[in-house]
Amino acid sequence: MKALQAVHGATWHEVFLGLWTAALRLTHRDREWVEGPKPHIESRLCMLLSLVPLACVIVIDEEEKAMSSSGGNSRGDIISTSNGDEKDKSRQGTRRAALASSLQALGQFEALLYTPQIAVAAANQAAQSIASILANVNASSMLSSENNTMPKSAVGNMRHLIVEACISRGLLDSTAYLWISSTGMSGNNMTAAPTTPQISPWSAFMEGAPISGSLQAALLSSPAESLAELEKVFQTAISGPEEERAAAASILCGASLTRSWNVQEHAVRLAVRLLSPPSGPDNRGTGSHLIAYAPMLGAALDGMTSVDSVNILALYGMFPELAASLLPICEVFGSLPPVVPRPSGTGEDINVYKVFSLAFLLLIRLWKFHRPPLEHCLLGSGAGLGADLSLEYLLQIRGIQCSMANSADKGKKDTLVEQMHNKRMSPLSPSFSHSMSSIRSPMPSTPTPLSQNVTLDSFPKLKAWYTQHQACIASTLSGLVRGNPVHQVADRLLNLMFKKFSKSTSSNSSSNSGGHGGDERPALAPWDVIAAVPFVVDEVLTACSHGRLSPRDLTTGLREMVDFLPATVASFVSCCGAEVTRGLYKAASMNGNDWPSPAANLFAVEAEIQDILASAGVNIPGLVTGTVGGNAPASLPLPIAALVSLTITFKLDKQSEMVLGVAGPALETAGAGGPWPSMAVVAALWTQKMRRWHDFIVFNASRAVFKQNKQAVSQLLRSCFSVTLCSSSALTSKLQGHGGVGALLGHGHWLPASPGLSSLAPGMLYLRSFPTLHDIMFVSDEILALVAESSRDFAMQGKTDPDLETISSTAAKLKCVHPSLSTAVARACQASALGASIVTTSGGATLVQKLYLESLPTWLLSGPDANSESKGTILEGYAVARFVLLSGALAWGISSSKTFPSSFSVFGVRSGIPAGVPSDMCRQHVLGSHLEFIASGLDGKISIRCKQITWKAYVIGFVALMVTCTPNWIADVKTETLRRLATGLRWWQQHELAFALLERGDSAAVGAAAELAMA
Repeated sequence: MKALQAVHGATWHEVFLGLWTAALRLTHRDREWVEGPKPHIESRLCMLLSLVPLACVIVIDEEEKAMSSSGGNSRGDIISTSNGDEKDKSRQGTRRAALASSLQALGQFEALLYTPQIAVAAANQAAQSIASILANVNASSMLSSENNTMPKSAVGNMRHLIVEACISRGLLDSTAYLWISSTGMSGNNMTAAPTTPQISPWSAFMEGAPISGSLQAALLSSPAESLAELEKVFQTAISGPEEERAAAASILCGASLTRSWNVQEHAVRLAVRLLSPPSGPDNRGTGSHLIAYAPMLGAALDGMTSVDSVNILALYGMFPELAASLLPICEVFGSLPPVVPRPSGTGEDINVYKVFSLAFLLLIRLWKFHRPPLEHCLLGSGAGLGADLSLEYLLQIRGIQCSMANSADKGKKDTLVEQMHNKRMSPLSPSFSHSMSSIRSPMPSTPTPLSQNVTLDSFPKLKAWYTQHQACIASTLSGLVRGNPVHQVADRLLNLMFKKFSKSTSSNSSSNSGGHGGDERPALAPWDVIAAVPFVVDEVLTACSHGRLSPRDLTTGLREMVDFLPATVASFVSCCGAEVTRGLYKAASMNGNDWPSPAANLFAVEAEIQDILASAGVNIPGLVTGTVGGNAPASLPLPIAALVSLTITFKLDKQSEMVLGVAGPALETAGAGGPWPSMAVVAALWTQKMRRWHDFIVFNASRAVFKQNKQAVSQLLRSCFSVTLCSSSALTSKLQGHGGVGALLGHGHWLPASPGLSSLAPGMLYLRSFPTLHDIMFVSDEILALVAESSRDFAMQGKTDPDLETISSTAAKLKCVHPSLSTAVARACQASALGASIVTTSGGATLVQKLYLESLPTWLLSGPDANSESKGTILEGYAVARFVLLSGALAWGISSSKTFPSSFSVFGVRSGIPAGVPSDMCRQHVLGSHLEFIASGLDGKISIRCKQITWKAYVIGFVALMVTCTPNWIADVKTETLRRLATGLRWWQQHELAFALLERGDSAAVGAAAELAMA
């Protein structure tokens, strides 16, 4: 927010209003969402009602703390907020007032305030609460009787929920009830809130009612509304009655995790905290206390496996902490036999396989386990992409968070309770993380992953698997000598998978397996089974490839293996992905005899994919194979055929969700990595099984084109610029003639709206596609070229128009012949903002580093194309400067590195900065290198080959924007670099700019500025 406000020169009222409208558009963009395993409305409401208010808390607190430290006004008027906090009214800054005014203005956007069905009850309840409060005020004669016209029943909308979320976090005081009621309590919800408020099931729970029967079901579907309710259910799950712990964990990880918007930052922290329960005084060994919590852990993990739950945990940045909590669970339960008696001797025995599979599969989902080997080795610029995809990276970030939290503890004076009730704490800050890790819970007798650094070395069995996993990706398996323990386990697993062949083909294996027959499931620890899976997969794929095993028996055997231990699907998909990359197995003919056939709808699926791409301005010839009905049936690489045949055997229920949550993305990645039409064949087979997921599956299949074809990505990026800037009549006529965000992202329809009609906004297609790209680094080059080209076109528009023979002298000097200079500048600014948004969304700080250190210098040094007749313009240089600075501001922030907590960035090996370093250090390195490059160009040490007018406009524009918008950056730049820049600017007669640049540097630079002033 601060970066956009500074660069665009907007008021805080405009910033907050734009933020609310953008979040509301996000909520409604997929109003008619397509059914499929993707995040639904809960994740978007989390952004609107929880994360956006928390972001507002940060910027408002920053201003008011600065006012308090500087003395401010001492008038001392005291007001009370709805949560009981007292505030000095004189300490409220302009940002808080701007927030209130933006929410008042939000009432004008009635179309955006439509309430999704899942939030109707909450909106009506919020409206009814406001009506009740005002009715009580009227009854106390604090308002005139003529205003006493509140309805007996109230209908709420999204603004009621937004205001309630802001009041709950202390952003607004109780006077907000007055102005929100003055606009009327009517909304667009068809069902009004009842005149008599219904009793919340949480009231009964807080009064001590046991969790059972109907109360348990009601608590599962009703989100908690207060921190006290979350704390009590958390305490029940940790130390409550034995029979209530699992139910309490399910409740905390149910609706309270996904829909407790006013306290959701606490809900996600407590839900993750459940996975690291304290060890009691009778602990029998390291980690053994987790066994006693097995039912509770299983219930908590089961609640976290849903798509929306995982996405919400990601939005709150909880993956490092979650990974650290899952490691001991995997280590302990992976070493146990399949069934362990309950330590208390009551209840059912613990199903070790289920708890282990839930924890293990959730763990590997956190670090994009399904990505192919290529993406773990090399990024386009030579930087290691594995840094942000590996388990080590998550644990490294967690270690840095722990060290920062421990440092923050020194000198801390506030009590924990005071911190928790202080709504000013950011959910992403280290102090918040550390406070939540120990919130009102029994202190563990031994350190937990939430309070100490965690490394893989502490978990030897998991580390052994992780090492084996990386070895299987890197090379083929080496043979095992018979009698080896892993070989014995593999034989027993093969006996289980192929029971009818066990007597004839595995007699030796049966004798080595301790007497277990084909009909008896072996009692093996999960880690032992996982270690044998790669050898089993290699054996069965080789047998199928040589005709010794039929495809039907292969699929049946794989399903037996996954049913036996669901966690084995992780190793299976890993082996399949690696084998697809290696390409050693011959293709499988999908003829409908041995393997399932896609012939019934393959041609239609390919045609739909081509229509979706064409609607977004992407034209790739040869997508339709035309083989359907011919003599050459479609084929798939054998590993993909085995994987898709396995996945279509599962029913789409809660039990299969954890398996398909790993196998589904892996199948999509493997299909996209195979030769075309592999992904179309996979989509055709799955649409035959799940017709109601047809649109979702076809859309995902269309993304495979971008993974295999950089030209398609370039066309899509060009379409994004064309529709947003209205520079292509061919596309804007199909989508939105007025351009802007609506044309870029659409208005709620991102898939075929009716049979035979595909209309897809290019921005939505790009947002869904860029995470799957092998190489994202070339995007910075493409965006830079598009920003420069767009701004150059705006400057040169109308050059050949006979009606524009008379041009103002100003426009002529600027080499800009557009009839309206202000319009051209505005559209160039729009292009730079769009480019910065795409760059930071696509690759974050990593891609911004590439832009500063490689893309931009290459562009400046390359010069114009010999075949191009384009001329450099001032507008082109200024637009590029604005684009580059805004990209850096969005990635690094604009605050001083000395006064603002650091975030973390991922940098590649070429930058000389290790992964996980604070972003302010990255900013100093990258910005310093770029300014050194500019200074060398001004000194003549580097030959700049682009047009001189463009180079001059870029340098002056970038320095001017840095001086006015991001002055805190300048203090981190070396004084000598600032001196050289100031000298070059003086040669261009930019004396005031040179002085302003030095003035904002450190003390040495200020001295240089004084010398410059006296010169």
